[in-house]
Amino acid sequence: MTTSKAAKHARGPIIVSRHGRPALNRSAGPKLTWQEYRDWWERYEIGSLAEDQTAPDNLKAAVADVDLVLSSARPRAIETAQWATDGREPESHAVFNEAPLPPPRLKNRKYLPKMWNILARAAWMRGHSLDGESVTQARARAIEAADHLHIAAEGKTVYLAAHGWFNRMLRRPLRKKGWVCVRDGGDKYWSYRVYEYRGKS
Repeated sequence: MTTSKAAKHARGPIIVSRHGRPALNRSAGPKLTWQEYRDWWERYEIGSLAEDQTAPDNLKAAVADVDLVLSSARPRAIETAQWATDGREPESHAVFNEAPLPPPRLKNRKYLPKMWNILARAAWMRGHSLDGESVTQARARAIEAADHLHIAAEGKTVYLAAHGWFNRMLRRPLRKKGWVCVRDGGDKYWSYRVYEYRGKS
């Protein structure tokens, strides 16, 4: 799909992708304690993309002609936006950052990061946040992020490179603003969704 320029006074479309594959491998060992995983996640958040990949042709075609390129403030999202658009510098905003993954304090347990991801997301959804952003706060941020996209898409086509879970959190507030997902590519690395504005019902 090639995104055409937005007609004057039209909104969107908005294309929202997940970032590419990070250099830090969540499936690699060694197994970690919850404290070690917390440190691992901090490194993941400031890490870059793995170099042995390229942006998929379908994503590059979809965002080739967009008016505005956005990303979260994380390096993996900024680099994704750059790779997908052949070097365009995105406007990066922390409002699009990934929802946190605070690990539950499981004593005498060690798991690979990919397992801690699952445990941390489940705990976070049930109110566990350590000293970070809660699920309630993240939902409020998703509403703010959807507002940002809605305003940015006035008379423009928009591409956002962000994160798997937070991109899912954007779906409901965008729908409430009148945006319909017309292409759902799922949540894998480099996957993307396309939203078209149909107005509020």
